[in-house]
Amino acid sequence: MSDEHQTWAPRDPSAASASPGGDEGAQGAQSKAPGRKGRTKRPRRTGWRRLFPTWRMVLGSVLVAGLLLVGGFFAGYQLIGIPAANAGADAQSNVYFYKDGTVLARDGEVNREKVKLSQVPSDVRRAVLAAEDRDFYNQPAVDVRAMFRAGWNTVTGKGKQGGSTITQQYVKNYYLGQERTVVRKAKEFFIAIKLNREQSKDQILEGYLNTSYFGRNAYGIQAAAQAYYGKNVEDLTTAEAAYLASLLNAPSAYDVVAHPDSKPAALSRWNYVLDGMVKESWLDSGERSTTEFPVPGEAKPSTGLSGQRGYLVQAVEQYLTGNGIIDEKTLATGGHRITTTLDKKKQDAFVAAVKNNVMKKRSGDREPDRYVRVGGASIVPETGEVVAMYGGIDYTQQYVNNATRRDYQVGSTFKPFVFTSAVANDSTTQDGRRITPETYYDGTNKRTVQGPQGSTGYDPANEDDVDYGQITVRTATDKSVNTVYAQMAQDVGPEKVKETAIALGIPKTTPDLTASPSIALGPATASVLDLTEAYATLANHGRHGPYTLVDKVTKDGTEIELPDRKTEQAVSREAADTTTALLRSVVEGGTGSAAQAAGRPAVGKTGTAEEDKAAWFAGYTPDLATVVAVMGQDPDSGTQTPLYGALGLDRVNGGGVPAETWAAYTEAALRSSPAQEFDLRTAPGSDEPQEPGEDGTDTVTGPDTPDGSPSSTSPSPPSDTTTPSAPTAPASSAPPGNDNGTGTTGGATGDTDGGGTTGDTGDGGMGTGTEGGADGDNGDGDTGALGGSFIEGVRGARDPGE
Repeated sequence: MSDEHQTWAPRDPSAASASPGGDEGAQGAQSKAPGRKGRTKRPRRTGWRRLFPTWRMVLGSVLVAGLLLVGGFFAGYQLIGIPAANAGADAQSNVYFYKDGTVLARDGEVNREKVKLSQVPSDVRRAVLAAEDRDFYNQPAVDVRAMFRAGWNTVTGKGKQGGSTITQQYVKNYYLGQERTVVRKAKEFFIAIKLNREQSKDQILEGYLNTSYFGRNAYGIQAAAQAYYGKNVEDLTTAEAAYLASLLNAPSAYDVVAHPDSKPAALSRWNYVLDGMVKESWLDSGERSTTEFPVPGEAKPSTGLSGQRGYLVQAVEQYLTGNGIIDEKTLATGGHRITTTLDKKKQDAFVAAVKNNVMKKRSGDREPDRYVRVGGASIVPETGEVVAMYGGIDYTQQYVNNATRRDYQVGSTFKPFVFTSAVANDSTTQDGRRITPETYYDGTNKRTVQGPQGSTGYDPANEDDVDYGQITVRTATDKSVNTVYAQMAQDVGPEKVKETAIALGIPKTTPDLTASPSIALGPATASVLDLTEAYATLANHGRHGPYTLVDKVTKDGTEIELPDRKTEQAVSREAADTTTALLRSVVEGGTGSAAQAAGRPAVGKTGTAEEDKAAWFAGYTPDLATVVAVMGQDPDSGTQTPLYGALGLDRVNGGGVPAETWAAYTEAALRSSPAQEFDLRTAPGSDEPQEPGEDGTDTVTGPDTPDGSPSSTSPSPPSDTTTPSAPTAPASSAPPGNDNGTGTTGGATGDTDGGGTTGDTGDGGMGTGTEGGADGDNGDGDTGALGGSFIEGVRGARDPGE
């Protein structure tokens, strides 16, 4: 039978045992897991082997970690960008210097001065690299090995160590912050890598040098150089550079002045830096062996805005912005190095003069002493440089700068401008006499000012209501006679007087600078600095240029152009010099005699504000013009207050404390300079004696006529001014005198001698009839000693004989 016709039957189980493999094959088949053909089951790990991962687990973990690390790197690189600088990274102070380069003040909270890398000497750069990152120029932005090494040392207790490159440190300083967190460190890592691709190594090093902290509140290498050695970074020695570089590791701890006990550690770090420079071939070993440790200077107090500094900085800022040199917003960004014209020695002298002559006289027991304020300024006439200024006792206590404020009347310090205008305009009196120092005016108290049309209605009072009668302009200046100068202003023309004052340096916007006869008495509220500029013009023979407070300005090493100082002849030299000659007698024997203590040729003028709210002295030598003002201000309300009783005085007037302070300052400020004489070219005829009405057309002015209009006398003999409502004395056989007498019995030959020479029975001075008192009736005309002004029996001032 063929196979295909065979019938199927179940396999005999016994046949299986006869198959190849026998029982073993059967057992092998049974050991296979259902559904998993061809794979055997691994034996389970038992005992201690269960504690260790297999090589497969290790490999897998490494691969996963690697993938995560790579993914994290790319994710971090993509997600973390270079941020904007942190709030304090660019913050800088404006640094103000005296003209000699001494630091005057800093106006910001952050002591930082940015410098360009080109300004930093190579030894300074290399010292920093030797201290912080010797491979900076050759390595990537981050040093992974150093980071791991630092982390390992920290974990193992070997101390916290820095593993950051200079690039990373710069990122921390400029973009991030000083907090120690994993997040900050991660950001630092990625930003450093990106920054290294966008900036050059030099740019990064420059940024690092300008943002690093060196202790003593100094941020940046320039501020550090000043803080520790009082010099600019350009002037640092290699030894000093190495010390500053060592401070980066521990700024406060390594300050050997503040912490003497840390000197061994600081010295070790300093040696480490120098040795590193030698190792990198940046420093010769011979030079290294002779290098001595450069002990830094004492830490200086903060050069903030206390004391005079705030006033000076404020004035300089106003000068910069007011003259369009720097706008206010730009100045506020900081980073400017501003060299002023201020002279430190003269500034110190001004402060000392005020302290000794004003502040030491104050007493806590006197209420008026609380009101005392002082302002002062000093200018070199030829250059216009402000060399000293006094703004107040302390900027942190009294914010308003008394040297620049414009709210106190200048008083009689304005009178020289009236006379200058008279000479400059070749002005004459109402009766046609040319105005010179020897021109006579009527100094009667409350005399009404007369104009071309008669009375102006303005009748100023003299100080203490003193009557002076007929006196020369020179005497009227010495004694600061208001009635004379009010009339002179009218004679010159108030508008011309105003124009002259502006030309000399008084700002045209000065409050109360009004073209009226009262302008002569100084109601204008020019500042101390304004007045100093005007007086400096007189000292400079009438040539005016605006004052200057700034000598040089730079930012980031770039010098900012300053405007040219333009000068012009404000008034003729003759007008200015004749005024100087006139003011000389004020110091030699007038109200400003206290200024003689300066010990050199000087001129000046005193002034008092209305109600004694301020007292002034303005004066000059050939080489220095200075103004001092003592002002009264209630510290609580801020209102102007009279100075009666202040400083232990009944009154504070310009010839007292202000003139004394002026003299003390001027003497100290010019002590090292030889005294100079005034080189004057006065107007022709300015010294020629005149007589009242010598041209025969003298005008009798004032309330002598019922309507107040002037009345003329006959050409010969010359007339004298009569006193209103005064009885007429009996006629005398003696010829009329021309001194201070106003009657017809003033002495026989009193034309050039104060009281006449033979006026034994005549009135001395202005005595009228028997009301002149005993001295008036029997004035000592022989010597002229008592030929003064007598009204109602009261002696007045006399005009000294020529």
